[in-house]
Amino acid sequence: MFIERRFPIREKLTIATVLPLLIAIFVCSLIGFFILVTKIGTQVQETVRSDLNTGLEIYQNEIEHIRDVVRFTASAPYMAQALATGRRDEVAGVLHPLMKSEHLQIFTAVDARGTVLYRASNPDFSGDDMSADLLVKRAISGQEVSGTTIIPASRLPMEGGDLAMQAIIRAVPTPKARPIRSDVESAGMFMVASTPVRDSAGNVVGALIGGVMLNNNNSVVDRIRRVVFQSGRHDGGDGGGSTIFLNDTRIATNIMASERRRAIGTKMSMEVYNRVVMMKEKWIGRAFVVSEWYFSGYEPILSLEGVPIGALYVGMLEKPFTRLKLQMTILVLGVLLFGALMGVWVANAASARLARPIKELEALAGRVASGERGVTIESDSKDEIGDLAAAFNHMSMALTCQEEEILALNRDLECKVQQRTSELEEKNQLLVRTQEELVRVEKLAAIGELAAGVAHEINNPLAIIRGNAELLQISMPDDSAQQEEIAIISRQVGRVERIVANLLKFARKEHKRVGVAPVNSILEEILAQVWHQIPRDGYLVEKDFCSGDLEILADADQLRQVFTNIIVNGLQAMPGGGTLSVVTKEDRSRGVCQVVIRDSGVGIGAENIGQIFNPFFTTRVDGTGLGLSVSYGIVRSHGGDISVESGVGTGSCFTVTLPMDSSLIAEAGDAMERS
Repeated sequence: MFIERRFPIREKLTIATVLPLLIAIFVCSLIGFFILVTKIGTQVQETVRSDLNTGLEIYQNEIEHIRDVVRFTASAPYMAQALATGRRDEVAGVLHPLMKSEHLQIFTAVDARGTVLYRASNPDFSGDDMSADLLVKRAISGQEVSGTTIIPASRLPMEGGDLAMQAIIRAVPTPKARPIRSDVESAGMFMVASTPVRDSAGNVVGALIGGVMLNNNNSVVDRIRRVVFQSGRHDGGDGGGSTIFLNDTRIATNIMASERRRAIGTKMSMEVYNRVVMMKEKWIGRAFVVSEWYFSGYEPILSLEGVPIGALYVGMLEKPFTRLKLQMTILVLGVLLFGALMGVWVANAASARLARPIKELEALAGRVASGERGVTIESDSKDEIGDLAAAFNHMSMALTCQEEEILALNRDLECKVQQRTSELEEKNQLLVRTQEELVRVEKLAAIGELAAGVAHEINNPLAIIRGNAELLQISMPDDSAQQEEIAIISRQVGRVERIVANLLKFARKEHKRVGVAPVNSILEEILAQVWHQIPRDGYLVEKDFCSGDLEILADADQLRQVFTNIIVNGLQAMPGGGTLSVVTKEDRSRGVCQVVIRDSGVGIGAENIGQIFNPFFTTRVDGTGLGLSVSYGIVRSHGGDISVESGVGTGSCFTVTLPMDSSLIAEAGDAMERS
């Protein structure tokens, strides 16, 4: 006879204790590793951010030093006298020694007109006009200026032959960087300062300009590295470096391309260039520098006009931190493994003292009482605990089923409420649209009656004015000076007559002559004849008509008027030329056709787009504001719709939707007549 083996509670408790412990160890190791990596990464980024701020402060201090030297020299009384009288020897006696002692590479004096009086860097060249230079212009206008600027290669020889040679940087192909566009960078990036020189009365008699070129000048970046990495905290050495970029080229750096060569001429990575130089943003993160990964910080260097011309970089090698993370990970895993072994021993010892696992059922019962549902306990025990577990599971499932039924009823009720709410919202929207259309129709009718009356009253005096103008023109000699004034009167009378004609056309309720209207042919005819009104030069017309000749039942003359208005408006919206696109579509499922006319013109502002179909609204100086109003009335009388999409600078797109069923046209016409 086979006797089923019963596992004692002690063994079950030991397994139940050890298994969660192992899972907890695994989860803790993952969480610990994640926290470790995140913490180190965050700490390194904060360190790099602080180092970058320190480097930027050192860079700014260098510029301030140049500014202080220039300011101190300009404040000397004899300097103002020397500039005012043009005494080059006295100016040279001051500038040349100071340039050497203060390690400046440019120290130039100009008079009040911006003409160079003396160049300490190139004494043999003077007398040229620098008044257009931003530094000089601001200084002689009384402003003190300091910052970073670029001096083009064409100007460097006059500042000194040595500067032109020092500026040359050979481009070096670099992984992950932009393709090299020029093999040599010959422009010079300078830290500069300028200040006005004033006489005793406070009048500006000239200006002093001083500067230091950064190309192939590693003194600034080396000073940044000494200050930032002086503690040797990175893997026993500095592990970091600093760089100054001109655009995306390293012109000064202590990042090494090889054991003995600095990485001057290498390029900034494409990702960093787009963020720092193109978008003028500070960038902190992991970056590929020359041939290694660094924790890096980049700060854009701006010109005197505020335009990005380069960047300041401070970074630390990633390798030391990678080794540190590996060591810490091994240490954490070792501690967790030791803790797991200790946990197994403690769990085995504690399970011998546990008599009954009834506490688990007690905890589950408390969860059910607190509102949790679907709680069950798995038990294969062939004892009272197994029976108790089965009864508990039955109770839990019964509660779950009852609550699910209640939830299902609630969801059904919510769905019905949402459905009714949606139907009500749709009806409200339909009512709002109907009210808006009624207001528009009433407004058009009232303005039409007013327009008809005004046009009728204006026609008679216009005829008298035109007749008298013609008599005056005939009576005056051809070479009379008044002929031009009379011609202006005639032209303006013609313009008023056209406006009156548009008013009458807008006010007149013409009877439609419905027939077969070939939409594609009408558009072809308009596009062929419109160039009699507008010169064709500079315009490109794109046509995409549906196959066959799209024919609908409508008044062809009125449709020709609508399409002509929209096409002429589109061409006039592109005064310098552009592209006009005309597309026809047929949607038999809806029983409509569409004509889409798009231009690449100036577009319509959001504040005006809701008014363009209103009578007398126009954005053109010579417009009457009636063309689109008339077009709108014609389309609506045909049972169709006209809409527009536009934005300033993006052009406009008009869509005319027309029914292909004549019964819809008749109904729309009756509705317009009743309104």
